[in-house]
Amino acid sequence: MNIIKQIEHSFTTYLTNTFNVEKAVLAQGTCTINTDEQKQDFGHLNANTAMILAKKIGKSPREIAQQIVQEFKHPAVEKIEIAGPGFLNFFLTQKAFTDLAHNIFTEQESFFKLDPSVPKKVFNLEFVSANPTGPLHFGHGRGGIIGSTLGNVLNFIGHKAIREFYINDAGAQIVKLGKSFKIRCQQAAGLEATLPEEAYHGEYLLELAKTCLAEKGTTALQESDEFFQTYAKNHMLEQIKHTLAEYRISFDVWFSEKTLHESGAIDRAIEDLREKGHLYEQDGALWFRSTTFGDDKDRVLKKSDGEMTYVAADIAYMKNKIDRGADHLLMVLGHDHHSYVTRLQGLLQALDLGPQTLDVILYQLVKMKASGQVVRMSKRAGNIVTLEDVIAVVGADVARFFYLNRKADAQLEFDIDLALKKTEENPVYYVQYAYVRTGSIIAKAAEISELANITEADAKYLGTNEALLLLKITSLKSMLETISTNHQTHLLTHYILELAQNFHAYYAKNRVIDLEHLEQSRGRLFLTILVRTTMATVLKLLEVSQPEKM
Repeated sequence: MNIIKQIEHSFTTYLTNTFNVEKAVLAQGTCTINTDEQKQDFGHLNANTAMILAKKIGKSPREIAQQIVQEFKHPAVEKIEIAGPGFLNFFLTQKAFTDLAHNIFTEQESFFKLDPSVPKKVFNLEFVSANPTGPLHFGHGRGGIIGSTLGNVLNFIGHKAIREFYINDAGAQIVKLGKSFKIRCQQAAGLEATLPEEAYHGEYLLELAKTCLAEKGTTALQESDEFFQTYAKNHMLEQIKHTLAEYRISFDVWFSEKTLHESGAIDRAIEDLREKGHLYEQDGALWFRSTTFGDDKDRVLKKSDGEMTYVAADIAYMKNKIDRGADHLLMVLGHDHHSYVTRLQGLLQALDLGPQTLDVILYQLVKMKASGQVVRMSKRAGNIVTLEDVIAVVGADVARFFYLNRKADAQLEFDIDLALKKTEENPVYYVQYAYVRTGSIIAKAAEISELANITEADAKYLGTNEALLLLKITSLKSMLETISTNHQTHLLTHYILELAQNFHAYYAKNRVIDLEHLEQSRGRLFLTILVRTTMATVLKLLEVSQPEKM
């Protein structure tokens, strides 16, 4: 347990014993690390504990804060000051910083992982799951990077995240794909054929038709409807997989919706709901009493013609995930799925699996901007900006970082012009430049015998100027834990950008290599190594490259 965690543990123990409150009450008032350069006069750790306790024990925050200052002692805390109505500002000793730096240096990535005592979970993380009816468009890039990064964080800190792509290969959209593709094949063969308005109009199907005819000749036109459905679906799915690989996204499971129909899993799940009294028949259709669980209307599971709806497959699919060992279900969906979330949680509750088993991350729309103008997209009209196009233009590094650079529930404007800049205006360039700079400094020092071998013993040479950067590095641990619970993956890009800014500012004010002050130089090189290894950890989580030169 690092020194800050020790302080937090001791502080929580003191509070629960002194004020006779449960730890849950104190959850909002425990210590947070202060990494704001403009607020360093407010200490290294801050807590609003006194305000939280005031509501529970009937004393003023200031009175409680004064009691804490007088009574709470810890060898790593130099002093505690009270600010405003009762905020607590903790100042750490120099030895605390030395111990903290030593821990980060020796433990490396393990420093940022969950403590062994924290229970680990198995998450089923579903994201992208685009219908295999066309190429991934640029909007899919946002859900992809959110899911990919969340999975990386969960696995890194110690949980197990199973990344899953749900293939919607059953139902009306596949039938429509097959019909659209057959017509495109007829057109490619020179026959008179017109796509109906509701068909898929993208040019990608015409190109695929040419490929199909080149492989099989015009005899392909005599094939069954199922052939056209399967051929188009398989090729579209392979294209999706290729694009995701270019985007540095991989999945552990590619799950076919069709298997749920073929195995009878959907019928069994429906029967389970029927036995629990949550179904009824009306107008020849089978309905789920979704309103019982907070939905705005009941949902059809089986239409009057016998066709199953998406809701029916959802029941079997969620149960399948849990049966495969998932403790928790995570889904990354577009913002238009609000009611869908309520429906899924209702199904889980009806099946006695608990709505708390599911968390859904809803992301807002993406606007693509080029030359100052918003790029318009229409899938039906065939005017599609694909994710593959975006990656080809700006590269995977920039694409991943830009798609993650805003909170999921805020609209995102992807500025192509900014993405192509090789200046500090581009956040990816700025971050990678900071990483390259740390490597250049370390390489230069390695050529000097007195500075060539920096070890954990050099932590003792850290000075007060290094406190802010050290706290920023330390805060990554708590931030990763936060992401694992609130799923706000944009915090990671914000973190590394701030770390880069802090390092650039530090480097501008402090000479790292100074042969006249060797001990000071060793301490600053020690810190530079910590910055570099921390940046490397975050870049790996983001799956953004770590260049050695720029």
